[in-house]
Amino acid sequence: MVDVTFRRFSDDEFPAWIAVQHRAYTEERVRAGDDRATAERIAAESYTELFPGGLPAVGHDVLHVEAAGRRVGVMWLGPHPRGNEGVWWVWDVEIDEPYRGRGYGRAAMLLAERYVAERGGRELALNVFGFNERARRLYESLGFGVTAVQMSKPVQPES
Repeated sequence: MVDVTFRRFSDDEFPAWIAVQHRAYTEERVRAGDDRATAERIAAESYTELFPGGLPAVGHDVLHVEAAGRRVGVMWLGPHPRGNEGVWWVWDVEIDEPYRGRGYGRAAMLLAERYVAERGGRELALNVFGFNERARRLYESLGFGVTAVQMSKPVQPES
């Protein structure tokens, strides 16, 4: 297994990262079924709330995932969105393209478990879009279980 470490973002790294994340989250929501205007609105509201003044809200940690001194991805951990006591949330985890499929995602998730436990957390939870099969397989292999499923179906008016 590969060995990874976390390193906190510096304040000056957030503006560019937030801009990229905002666009990516908008596109994920569109792919999951939101119309573009709704996806843009939700992404804007989310990042305004979670990064007031352009920095993470209290309790949120945005971390570089590093291996052998080089960045291989990003992990964003913080409080559960519904405020569940002792439950930490994986707001985002992304392994940079050249490093995908090489064990860095698994290593980062295992490190996230230790990170949360060391800070008094008792559970780690996350959301994964239904179309992200690769991530779902990883999370299931790590012992994450399904706690809720959202489903949708387009409907057509009768002719």
